[in-house]
Amino acid sequence: MTNQLTGKVAVITGAGRGIGRAIASGFAEQGAKVVCAARTQGQIDETARAIRDVGGDAIAVPCDVSDAAAVERLYAETRAHFGAVDIVVANAGGNLSRASVEEGDIADWERTVRVNLIGVYFSCKFAIPDLKGKGGHIIVIGSGVGHRVVDTAHSAYGASKAGAWMFVRALAAELRPHNICVNELIPGLVQTAITAGVSRSDASAFGAEWFKQPEDVLPLALFLATQPLTGPTGQSFSLMRRDSQ
Repeated sequence: MTNQLTGKVAVITGAGRGIGRAIASGFAEQGAKVVCAARTQGQIDETARAIRDVGGDAIAVPCDVSDAAAVERLYAETRAHFGAVDIVVANAGGNLSRASVEEGDIADWERTVRVNLIGVYFSCKFAIPDLKGKGGHIIVIGSGVGHRVVDTAHSAYGASKAGAWMFVRALAAELRPHNICVNELIPGLVQTAITAGVSRSDASAFGAEWFKQPEDVLPLALFLATQPLTGPTGQSFSLMRRDSQ
């Protein structure tokens, strides 16, 4: 049986660990040529090496998604190695601000928004010229916290993810005539470095009756990456309970 992504070029940000690494490995297994991007060179080198060790095709490109020039270089290197990109998974993100608005650090709040929202903007913007030539898919990794308030310590994360969700809808409308689909994927709680301090008993507060492993997110990402270029687009697909969004 033909792999579902044979011949496709996929750029995945935040591919050094967690959800990004799982999606990079899974897409490569389905035949995609994968560009693993993240700030930490050692982590993306390890991801790309693991993919090549099992017969896949991958390269590692260091990139801070909050830096426009770095993201431009990411796509330039992608074209040099594999050609024009077909699939973008905007996964890189973080939560540096975990305090109330009153008590939180301004720099941490700003950096969280810059990575989670501006970083998504850059990751999409500089891929558009390639995608316009043949159509493609953009998958933005969102969060249920961007759809509802969880607590008082996540204003930066929630605001940035909510902004990313509206950006998905706006960009989908802009790119629909070019057969470029843009969708949000909400994983819910996944056991990664970011959620290391969250216990299973705490998970219900986030609407996460299913506390997932990174690999559990792959099937939905693969589904979105293999849909027709006519849609769906501008949609939010979630692995969380409906009442928790």
